[in-house]
Amino acid sequence: MGRVAHGLIARSLLRRNLAPPPFSSYAAAAAATAQRTVPIASSCGTASDVATSPRPRWRLFSLPVAPSRSVSVGLAGALSFSLTLVTAAEAKEPPSPELIPKDVVLYQYEACPFCNKVKAFLDYHDVPYKVVEVNPLSKKEIKWSDYKKVPILVVDGEQLIESSDIVKKLSQRFRPENSVIDEEETKWLRWVDDHLVHMLSPNIYRTTSEALESFDYIAKHGNFSMTERFTVKYAGAAIMYMVSKKLKKKYNITDERAALYEAAQTWTTALDGRDFLGGAKPNLADLAVYGVLRPIRYLKAGKDMVDNTKIGEWYQRMEIAVGESSRIAA
Repeated sequence: MGRVAHGLIARSLLRRNLAPPPFSSYAAAAAATAQRTVPIASSCGTASDVATSPRPRWRLFSLPVAPSRSVSVGLAGALSFSLTLVTAAEAKEPPSPELIPKDVVLYQYEACPFCNKVKAFLDYHDVPYKVVEVNPLSKKEIKWSDYKKVPILVVDGEQLIESSDIVKKLSQRFRPENSVIDEEETKWLRWVDDHLVHMLSPNIYRTTSEALESFDYIAKHGNFSMTERFTVKYAGAAIMYMVSKKLKKKYNITDERAALYEAAQTWTTALDGRDFLGGAKPNLADLAVYGVLRPIRYLKAGKDMVDNTKIGEWYQRMEIAVGESSRIAA
């Protein structure tokens, strides 16, 4: 379900004149919400299943029995969380229907951070797009193009390349009245490309087990034949394990995890208490950081990052704000 629908549901629930349920129902709902995690599909950007109604906040004082302090705190936290999800859901910014392209095709690798940056932008703006998964060995799917990297985005027959350029051009198309990117946004867009992306490979290929975890995902979701998958997983993991050591040296990384945590903390510091760098709504920098991190979020490196920094709350808000994938069948 999309975020707009979630917002409508929440507002509808606020208006309904229903008798309050038993106190036990409130406690159960609070416990369930507090324990809920926001899932993300491995294939493409997804939304979480949101949001409990905030209505009980205004019904607490009509309860026949005063709740215990621990349950009250849990209930208040659950309700506050649900309201945050509804607010984030209403941050979506689909372009005017006349500005939406008729045919958008993304040539990609599923695990590519730059491809995921483009997908985060398309998903957030509810732009329907088809995906062509490129075989990284033969690249036969993009032999028609002089550009031999991904992402390639074909918009109504026009080829767009380089993830940052793709996002900027589409942003200008969708928001012509607000096409100027401010200095802060520009600074962090550059930081994503020049710094954050270089933290990923040394972390997801840090150990042989992590390299195998990463390539297991790549082999399962990439465009490989059955015979290629085994080779890709084990040979690819071994190669990238060695490459990651060279990347550490190239980018002067001593401790991979410490460098990743530092990058995450740098980003959360930049938020300066805001929900998003863009304020009430994500801007291009928010979408770029989210897109780049999305392929690693549920790998060991991403889980460690969330467990050891403060980036998790922002990431969860972004999951809700970006919402479900707008990908359509090719």
